[in-house]
Amino acid sequence: MKLIENLHFNNIRGDITGGITAGVVALPFAIAMGLASGAGAIAGLYGAIITGFFAALFGGTGAQVSGPTGPMTVVMALVVTQFVTFFEGKIDPLTGLVYTHDAALGAGLTIAFTTVVLGGLFQITFGLLKLGRFINLMPHPVTSGFMTGIGVIIIILQIPQVLGFYDIKGSTLGIFSQLGDVPNYFINTGAISIAIVTIVVVYLLPKKIGKFIPSPLFALITGTLVLLFFPEFFSSNVEPLNNMILGDIPTGLPTFQMPSWEASIVVDMIASGMMLAILGSIDSLLTSLVSDEITRTHHKSDRELIGQGIGNTFSGLFGGLPGAGATMRTMTNVKAGGLTPISGALHAVLLLAIVLGGAQYAKEIPLAVLGAILVKVGTDIIDWDYLKSLVSAPKSGALIMVVVLGITVLYNLMAAVGVGLVMASLIFLQRMTDVQLASIVSVQTIEEASHLDEAHQELIRAGNTLFYQLNGPMSFGSAKGIVRDFSTKTNYNRVILDLSNVPIIDYTTSRGISEVCNICTEKSAEITIVGANTKVRHFLENIGIDKAFLT
Repeated sequence: MKLIENLHFNNIRGDITGGITAGVVALPFAIAMGLASGAGAIAGLYGAIITGFFAALFGGTGAQVSGPTGPMTVVMALVVTQFVTFFEGKIDPLTGLVYTHDAALGAGLTIAFTTVVLGGLFQITFGLLKLGRFINLMPHPVTSGFMTGIGVIIIILQIPQVLGFYDIKGSTLGIFSQLGDVPNYFINTGAISIAIVTIVVVYLLPKKIGKFIPSPLFALITGTLVLLFFPEFFSSNVEPLNNMILGDIPTGLPTFQMPSWEASIVVDMIASGMMLAILGSIDSLLTSLVSDEITRTHHKSDRELIGQGIGNTFSGLFGGLPGAGATMRTMTNVKAGGLTPISGALHAVLLLAIVLGGAQYAKEIPLAVLGAILVKVGTDIIDWDYLKSLVSAPKSGALIMVVVLGITVLYNLMAAVGVGLVMASLIFLQRMTDVQLASIVSVQTIEEASHLDEAHQELIRAGNTLFYQLNGPMSFGSAKGIVRDFSTKTNYNRVILDLSNVPIIDYTTSRGISEVCNICTEKSAEITIVGANTKVRHFLENIGIDKAFLT
């Protein structure tokens, strides 16, 4: 195994251009997602730097650019909220004092970053166990409903910032559950205006300009300049202007954060880590597939999972957000010429340089601008194509999509995926059962046996013989159907059960075949099982079917 997959220097110019362009595009997203997660802007930047660097070097997709993504940020926000809430009001065992909000925030973030480490370790395990191919089997209606739900959540979470909701202390409302209290708060018309300007720019920036400067970055600069030149307009109905801007961003290299465990919530930590791992793996591998289509290459799924896991493990250890393959940044990289891990690593190095020397220039960025940029992220994540085809799409798939979407937005991300997979599996099982039962051949007269070979036709001519043939792999879903169908057959004293076209059966199906033998015995009919291959024959013998029935 190569230390760095897909590494070569034949495209160095394109990789440099792609890496720099992707880094510029990643900057506003990293800051915005850091704020949206509740961990802070610097956590978003650290996450983009660390996951972007390590996932590029150790992953299996040459042109992929990794960093905080919308889905991962939503999950991280829920994780942070869950663990900060856990500590608030509790007694600090070290000081004996009740946790203040700031102390609870610090303790909760420590647990949250430990969860990110767990997620990374889970991803590495997925890769070592070669589970990448199974993650790619996620049904599209489940993925569509889940991603659309996450897009809706991202948009809802930005409403307070976009509309400028502030209380009398000047703090923003951070979660959509509080939107019902909006009439009790001041609404900043200036924030609304600047958000509208930003949204117009990110959606309608002419392509000629977009070739030179990405629309999110152009919107970021435009919105910041508007605030700097017209500060009196934005502070006219909200007392502290400082609450409208990003503020100081910590500079310098990230510091190591020792993972921490809390015994009473360790199950929640593991569950959250697993959710981050599964979602990050799906998110990354879907982006890998998109990258393959554009670059005409073939990624290595398991290697990609290991690379993403390494990136997230280190990100959690150094206070960064979890990341995944980012479709928009990857496409930006490819379109700018990036094809190898050099471009992904360079994008991370550029962001590091900004953190070390340019963070002070970002403190004037309006929160409304970042919120508006994330609204664009949310709308891009929504699967509009599937939504448009819901009326004409298969009803079963549409139902799964809508259910997963609803559960994602209204209840729980993990539950949404679980329910979606169960629904998809049951629907698939029913379809396969119908196909298996439809493939059964049942013949009792010579007129019906014209499609059979001469040997089988002779058995039919002998009279009162039921030729019963199963076809294809038989699963537990069809077992009861086989027994039910066979029970409807009458007027026979001999049964030929042909398994020559059955390559494999499971235990439940074998019990169904045993039940068919019992029906024949009760009717004093002779039954002969023919054509069973060695594996199927041994299976039937092991469950107790009389060897005399097998030829």
